[in-house]
This record gives sequence, C-alpha cells and structure tokens, in this order.
Amino acid sequence: MVTINNDSAPILTHSIEHLRQQVQQWHREGHKVAFVPTMGALHFGHLSLVELARQKADKTIASIFVNPAQFAPHEDLATYPRQEEDDLNKLAGAGCDSIYLPNSNEMYPGGFSTSINVDDLSSNLCGISRPHFFSGVATVVCKLLNQCTPDFAIFGEKDYQQLLVIMRMVRDLDIPVEIVSGAIVRESDGLAMSSRNAYLSDANRKIAGQLNTSLQSAISILCQGAAVKRTLHDTTQSLRDVGFDELDYLEIRSGTDLSLYGPGALSTRQLQDARIFAAVLIGKIRLIDNMKLKP
Repeated sequence: MVTINNDSAPILTHSIEHLRQQVQQWHREGHKVAFVPTMGALHFGHLSLVELARQKADKTIASIFVNPAQFAPHEDLATYPRQEEDDLNKLAGAGCDSIYLPNSNEMYPGGFSTSINVDDLSSNLCGISRPHFFSGVATVVCKLLNQCTPDFAIFGEKDYQQLLVIMRMVRDLDIPVEIVSGAIVRESDGLAMSSRNAYLSDANRKIAGQLNTSLQSAISILCQGAAVKRTLHDTTQSLRDVGFDELDYLEIRSGTDLSLYGPGALSTRQLQDARIFAAVLIGKIRLIDNMKLKP
C-alpha cells in the first residue's frame, strides 16, 4: 500500500482512460497542463522540472514508468532503482496535481510492434554505444504525449541529445505540445544529478566529481582559442589520470543539431553554439554530462 504524506494529495492515475478524462476536464475548465515524464528514483533535478512545469501551467502531471524499451538486454533494467512510495511523496510535496503510474501492459499491450526512430540526431554520441536507446525513448515519449495531451512537456538538459531527439520528433510528427527544457541541477561538487549516482561507491563518487572540473577546464581552454583536437586529447588523459575507467565519448558538437566541431580552434559563432559532451564509466556505472561553451 502506497501512502502519500501530504494534505493535498495528487490524483493517482493508472490507466490511459482516466488520465485522458482528467486532462480533458482541466482543458474544458480553461487550464493549461504541463507534463513531466520520469522513470522514478527522483532527485532534486526531477523536482526542478516539476517546479518549471508549475511555472508554465495551471496543472502539473508527472509520470513514473521505467521504460523497458530503452534498455538493452545487458543493461540495468532489473536493478534500476525503484522507490515508488518515496517518489510519490516527493511529487506530492513538489505540488503535482496528478501522477500517472502506467504498467508495462498498459504501455506495451500484447502485439505491440511499433517503434519511432529519429535517425540523424540518434546516430552519434550515446546512439553509438546504445543504438537501441533513442528509439525506445522516442516511442515511449510519443505514447506518453498522446496519452496525456499536455500543453507543455518538460525535459532536462542533462540528457541533451534526448532533448533534441524529442524536439525533432514532436516537430516531425506534428504533436501539438511545446517542449520546454530545464537546466541541469548539480551536486555541490558539480556532478550532474542522476538516479544512477546512487550506484557509486564512496571512492568512485569522489572520482565522479572530477568530471565537472575537467569539462570546465576544457571549456576555459577552448574559449581562449585552443584547438579542439588537442584540448580533447589532454582532457581525455586528465580524466583517465583521476580514475575514470573508460571514456565512451568526449566531443564538441553543435547545441542545435549535434554536428561535430573541430579539429582546430572554434570561431566566435561556433563558441556561441557549441557544447561539450561526455560519457564516462567508473566500473560499470556510466555517467553523462554536457555543458554549453559560452552562455
């Protein structure tokens, strides 16, 4: 039994039918609706997206669904952190009006065979080592948006490639929703908040904090006119020196369309558009981050 320790408890919805009825009622009453999809194991980063949703709309819905379609067989679906009661209380405390809790049968009924691919934006960065991932994300987000029919949907910039994939999908498929991005929320040492941070041992957690330091250093050097190729080479070595086991990627790309920048120094225009993207491993834990080179 799940209990929500909040006097103004949100509506808990488990079915598409009831979710749509609720949103239709709010729309008839003239309310704008914002939607925050999550996979649970919530932290302040997620709650900042809920706060942004509340600023944008009159009613806020969050969903919790660990999406099996974005996990490969060797990845951590079975052990992905699940803490439903704690999550529900956090969302209630953050002011959510409704929480959508579909199960796998509701999302992927028997005979389900459709997938969505956003080819160009999914073919680099995380799309290389996790080729299944963005199809799984695009498919479930498309379903959630069609189920919820919100005016706004809020996604964090920590998963920046995912954000661009979703924006392109919404544009290409004429889905009537405005995608709103929320800034990355970081720990005191700069590590981007992530549900997977809970997997880190104390020793590895200290190493993880060095990712922010290394990326900030690379940005400073690039903004002074250093060549991209040399800077990334030196930053890669720095990350290995502090204890990261493996780098999946470390690249400078356009924040607009993910086109690759380098190998030389960046122009003024490129500096305004560029972001640094990193995916690193400590043991089996994969961490991602990205930062804009210039505000």
